[in-house]
Amino acid sequence: MNFAAEINVAVASNFSTPMKNIVAEFEKKTGNIVNLSFGSSGRFASQIINGAPFSAFFSADQSKPQALEKAGLVLDGSRFTYAIGRLVLWSSIDQFVDNNEERLLTGNYDTLAFANPRVAPYGIAAQEVLERLNVRKSRNHAWVNGENVAQTYQFIATQNVDLGFVSLSQIIGDGKVKNASSWLIPPSMYEPILQDAVILKSSEAIEATRELMLFMRSSYVRNTIEEYGYFKP
Repeated sequence: MNFAAEINVAVASNFSTPMKNIVAEFEKKTGNIVNLSFGSSGRFASQIINGAPFSAFFSADQSKPQALEKAGLVLDGSRFTYAIGRLVLWSSIDQFVDNNEERLLTGNYDTLAFANPRVAPYGIAAQEVLERLNVRKSRNHAWVNGENVAQTYQFIATQNVDLGFVSLSQIIGDGKVKNASSWLIPPSMYEPILQDAVILKSSEAIEATRELMLFMRSSYVRNTIEEYGYFKP
């Protein structure tokens, strides 16, 4: 007889909406309970190194799961790419971003937000786009760093900043951008945002965690990921 298990899973903030839906379906199918924590991948990696009781970690990049592997904290062979992120320039002001880079190039804005590139993969990608477009910070406008892409989204959504770089998944619904104005940045302008997941050796429910990881490779999840603005791995 199989008994339901309970697992704690750390998830990068950009993946919060699809993960909630995926886990709801997983719980319905298996009876297992998944407690989700959302936040910065860098912060989660530090917490895991310091003994945080997570069973699995869904990072916004590859480097942090790889570092945990090297530290001997990851179940051998469990790391895989679950999604490929897509970067978008977004403003909650209608017609402020006209589906191209023009607003960035002219500098016709007061404030621009992106996640901190020292810790956030989407911030690194944003920096790559700015460098490729040769856009420099000037005294005419302020650049604001969010701790992660979720905080960056909040800065823009509340119109505390004019525009900024977020994950497409944060502004998409039914396969379409939901509100305001945006530019879906060509993937050729930044290194692929490969998002990896791992099972942690500290998991108290390895089999239930394996079940979740297997479910993440199902056609249902792969289609869900695409609907939420990611490329399938």
